[in-house]
Amino acid sequence: MSKIKPSKGAPYARIMGVGGYRPTRVVPNEVILETIDSSDEWIRSRSGIATRHWASPEETVAAMSVEASGKAIADAGITPQQIGGVIVSTVSHFKQTPAVATEIADKIGAIKPAAFDISAGCAGFGYGLTLAKGMVVEGSAEYVLVIGVERLSDLTDLEDRATAFLFGDGAGAVVVGPSKEPKIGPTVWGSEGDKSETIKQTVPWDDYRNGTVEKFPAITQEGQAVFRWAVFEMAKVAQQALDAAGISTDDLDVFIPHQANMRIIDSMVKTLKLPEHVTVARDVETTGNTSAASIPLAMERLLATGAAKSGDTALVIGFGAGLAYAATVVTLP
Repeated sequence: MSKIKPSKGAPYARIMGVGGYRPTRVVPNEVILETIDSSDEWIRSRSGIATRHWASPEETVAAMSVEASGKAIADAGITPQQIGGVIVSTVSHFKQTPAVATEIADKIGAIKPAAFDISAGCAGFGYGLTLAKGMVVEGSAEYVLVIGVERLSDLTDLEDRATAFLFGDGAGAVVVGPSKEPKIGPTVWGSEGDKSETIKQTVPWDDYRNGTVEKFPAITQEGQAVFRWAVFEMAKVAQQALDAAGISTDDLDVFIPHQANMRIIDSMVKTLKLPEHVTVARDVETTGNTSAASIPLAMERLLATGAAKSGDTALVIGFGAGLAYAATVVTLP
């Protein structure tokens, strides 16, 4: 018989609060057209994007995260000192170590929390949410801060006609805490590494350091391959998350997919046959693709504008580089 005492965590976990930060600079398509041969009409028709936010030098990954986190903590009705874990999903923090989560934890006033970064691209928020849920239920932390943050403008090739218009910057955060009822469903997640070349960094950092290439690394993708995968395969994953939660599309109030592209979002809605009463996040129009930050930013905007309300049942799904994905059903804070 084991002598190890069982963990004493909460029966379940829930999202208690949400916060977002968008950089002050708003960049319209006209700015993108200065470096690529395209048109505003083409960009809107292909992506649905009209504007995006680009960070200033002062709006660092850490600074944006601190702003979003402060709002999420206040929304949750707790203090920073109660945070026992900080999980940051990002691919655009350029310092390899230490994890930016430790810096953020210190700046928000948390007291010696577990703090670490994860790299799961556009699926990163879902990965972080699942880890946070496990920490709360396992009992290693009562409240966990999950942050999705990106400065993708630093990794954008403004001469690449296929991606120059896609990416934006920002940070979104949620606080995950204890619940007496299930408010975060089972996660359906995974990866398809055989397709990892469809979304990738153009060259490794050491190629740039060694002078093998002169152009700074950027994010590139095979647009059509990603589109087909997202629409057909991720709709299946979304349905699996609904099934795992024991609900149908009729039970849904809100759909918050990764804000990759308006065409992908609209196609997923059609494939899933979502009822008309379901509110669909389309934050990509004014925020662009912010990778790990896109789901919490979209969630925050829906709640702030009244398009969604506290207690609504929402399906969230992130998908992207890797190709990694994660989907779950949550109750909105």
